[in-house]
Amino acid sequence: MLTVGDKFPEYSVKCNVGSDPESLKGLTNADYDGKWVCYFFYPKDFTFICPTEIAEFNTQLAEFNDRDCQVVGGSTDNEYCHLAWCQSHDDLKDLAYPLIGAQRLAHDLGIVDPNADVCLRATFLVDPNGVVQWSSANALSVGRNVNEILRVLDAIQSDELCPCNWKKGEPTL
Repeated sequence: MLTVGDKFPEYSVKCNVGSDPESLKGLTNADYDGKWVCYFFYPKDFTFICPTEIAEFNTQLAEFNDRDCQVVGGSTDNEYCHLAWCQSHDDLKDLAYPLIGAQRLAHDLGIVDPNADVCLRATFLVDPNGVVQWSSANALSVGRNVNEILRVLDAIQSDELCPCNWKKGEPTL
């Protein structure tokens, strides 16, 4: 799995945004040149834990935007599967960020579970230069904490020494 200091791989993928069939499009890492990006990956569409995470990222999207950070979700499912899921799941109908088909990218990132052959619950915070500043992976059975991702993003963007449990607005070292 890629980690801090690694260059995020170049990619060209298909994606959808929300439940509108007109939102199917291509996406590359060049679309995010000069921007912070939170990439998060999940095992597969039409499952149980995954929509809770996807919906929470959508709920917190304004928080990411306030930090000039884009959000991109994805799995090894393709863009048509993502679209069908968004159309059929009430919590995903108004999704405002892309879900990508990360079939090749997941392998390039080293986040494919060897037994289940799906993405781990992996998260990457990538800086405006395309360098990974934070990476994390959860077991397939454990959802991530979006507030913790925002806390880490705040700490990284502060460019300060941030102690354990530090939160934005608290003193740094």
